[in-house]
Amino acid sequence: MDYLKETPSQTAGPYVHIGLAPRAAGFDIFKQELGWDIAGPNAKGERIRVEGCVYDGTGAPIKDVLIEAWQANADGHYAHPEDGRGVEAGFRGWGRVITDFDTGFWGFDTIKPGATPGRNGTTQAPHINLWIVARGINLGLNTRMYFDDCDNSTDPVLNLIEQTHRRQTLIATRSEGDKGVTYRFDIRIQGPDETVFLDI
Repeated sequence: MDYLKETPSQTAGPYVHIGLAPRAAGFDIFKQELGWDIAGPNAKGERIRVEGCVYDGTGAPIKDVLIEAWQANADGHYAHPEDGRGVEAGFRGWGRVITDFDTGFWGFDTIKPGATPGRNGTTQAPHINLWIVARGINLGLNTRMYFDDCDNSTDPVLNLIEQTHRRQTLIATRSEGDKGVTYRFDIRIQGPDETVFLDI
């Protein structure tokens, strides 16, 4: 095989939808698509919608993105055995959405999370964790979405971002309309307003 030249490694996709969101790719495999109901019908707290778009370095929407979201409930408890504080019946705190193939727009319905414990006795401001996968992204990108109507000033993760003006890239903007309370959160992969991604 010494006659074959080394080639660049494969990037993720375009098959991530078939494996992780098959219905979106036209395959009706599961009775219920995995992870579309983030909070569940019994979750207490303020019902909200989160929506936005993922943009590439030229400002164009990326139309084949998969986003996973996980969050605490309204009391700041995670639906995870290591949390141990318990959540209401049916609260998953995890979901998976994909962007619209025509517009690149994405969105999901959930409840507004509460503040969660951080390391060394700190308190993290309410936030939703996001993991982004798309064609051309070798490794998934991790980021967080915070809320513009919460006090984020003491959040230990936001305060780790040395370029303070870039903290704003993690803040979603609240509005109220026919769809109820909506938070807009756009994600920019590159460029001067690039979203801060976290190395976790």
